Amino acid sequence: MGWNSWDSYGPTVREEEVKANADFMAKNLAKYGWQYVIVDIEWYQPNAKAHGYIPRGAVTMDENGRFVPSPNRFPSASDGAGFKTLANYVHSKGLKFGFHIMRGIPREAVDKNLPIKGSSVRAADVADKVNVCQWPGMEDTYGVDMSKPGAQAYYDSIAELYASWGADYIKADDFSTPARVSEILALHEALKKTGRLIVLSLSPGPFTQLYADFLQMNAQMWRISGDFWDQWDALKRQFEIAHSWETYVGRSSWPDADMLPLGHIGIRAERGDDRPSTFTHDEQHTLMTLWSMFRSPLMFGGDLPTSDAFTISLITNPEVLQVNQHSSGGHQSYRQGDIVAWTADAPGARRRYIAVFNVSNTARDINLAWRDVGVQAQRVAVRDLWARKDMGVQPNVKVSLAPHACVLYRVVPQ
Repeated sequence: MGWNSWDSYGPTVREEEVKANADFMAKNLAKYGWQYVIVDIEWYQPNAKAHGYIPRGAVTMDENGRFVPSPNRFPSASDGAGFKTLANYVHSKGLKFGFHIMRGIPREAVDKNLPIKGSSVRAADVADKVNVCQWPGMEDTYGVDMSKPGAQAYYDSIAELYASWGADYIKADDFSTPARVSEILALHEALKKTGRLIVLSLSPGPFTQLYADFLQMNAQMWRISGDFWDQWDALKRQFEIAHSWETYVGRSSWPDADMLPLGHIGIRAERGDDRPSTFTHDEQHTLMTLWSMFRSPLMFGGDLPTSDAFTISLITNPEVLQVNQHSSGGHQSYRQGDIVAWTADAPGARRRYIAVFNVSNTARDINLAWRDVGVQAQRVAVRDLWARKDMGVQPNVKVSLAPHACVLYRVVPQ
């Protein structure tokens, strides 16, 4: 559970904005379990801009061809400090710090043929100029050819640097479509060698289930879809995607349904304009409920200090967050057309979580037997987790749902 700068600031976030979000998290969210503060893409570009990337834009590197934060955006990175001072600030708040990286080695390091720390080879010796990022305008790096001597040394060198800064989390991008197996292995191995516990999150997605066992052994999180934004059609698609990955949740690592584009987003984003999330309140409840039942990592994308009270209430409901953090066996238990239900086990004897969704564009009256959603009982005590109130003993699941709305219950068979 954490905050990532991408949905609000794209490639342009500045140190003072990271600190402001860390301050807000420490004061208002940490007690609910929120703990990670993540700087997203191109923190090494002094002139990064919103609404797209700068092809072969200026970058900041050290003498060994490793990206370092641009001091004009991160003043504490001056004099070779890198992210260490900012990480220390975040840690002082009782939080954890991380940042985004692109797959591969800086193109400028290859152009200058800089030496790779800890080896006798140079950047040009290990660069893979064929298998490069295909995103429009993203020309910061080449791939690394892991068949070349010194290739692992490059990944070892960046992992060593990140650990020295105090990184707790690395969001590693451009590692899918196709899956970059050799470079994932190299980065995973390099992070292990540091001796520091660093979460490895792989992007952008979608990975397929063909790689599920490999991903579980070599990462803590991996994306299961492309970038997810505040559009209902995208949210509706996530139901099928989550269902296809449900059996892989919680085996020491986590399929990632992507960030939460909620609150104040698009301030200087890579796409979209400055706006409050365009999801309706019902859609935001549906988003949080599906992510919680699926147990996706929760990474908030809005600017926390300027997000509205409703949004903050969504991400500080302790009973809903309990579903995300402590349920087990979450799965789609029912689907008839656009009526969907998910069921999960709750901590405590015989307790279950039940979520019912109306993903249609019209209001629906729903009447289901408890057995339809996997509860083998005729009478069930029900608590509404969004309303945070008990509903007494109910003989069935009977609810009227507006378009795109849901309910989330904790139930105990009687």
